[in-house]
Amino acid sequence: MSKLEEIRSRFQNDHFATDAVGIVIDVAEPGKAICSLTIEERHLNENNVPMGGAIFTLADFTCAIAANGYSEKPTVSQQVSINFLAPAKGKRLIAEAVCLRSGRTTALYAADIRDELGTYVAHATVNAYVLQ
Repeated sequence: MSKLEEIRSRFQNDHFATDAVGIVIDVAEPGKAICSLTIEERHLNENNVPMGGAIFTLADFTCAIAANGYSEKPTVSQQVSINFLAPAKGKRLIAEAVCLRSGRTTALYAADIRDELGTYVAHATVNAYVLQ
C-alpha cells in the first residue's frame, strides 16, 4: 500500500468530509496536501453556487491532511479564517494547503481553493494546535 493510499484509508473515518461532503485526497506530502470535491446539487446554495460551508470543509480538511498525513503528533484546528473571493464557475473545487510555520505546539497553514477553470474561489488560514 502506498503512503497516499494509507493516508486515504486513515482519513476515510472523517465521515463528514469524505462521506457527507465527498472530498477526495489527491496529493499528500509532508506539510502539503491537495484535495478536491466534485460539485453536486447537494453542495449548492439558493444562488446555485457552492455553499460556503462546503468550501470551508474542503479547506479545513485539506489543512488537516497537510498537518496530519505524515505526522506522529495529532494536530487540530484552533482557529480558522476564510475569505470567499468569487463564486466557482466550474464543476470541481481543488484545495491546496501548505504549512507556513510549524512549531512545537502551534502551526500555521494556508489553503487556496480554486475551481478547475482557475477561478480563485477562497483563501483560508488555519492556526493549528499540536497535541503532545
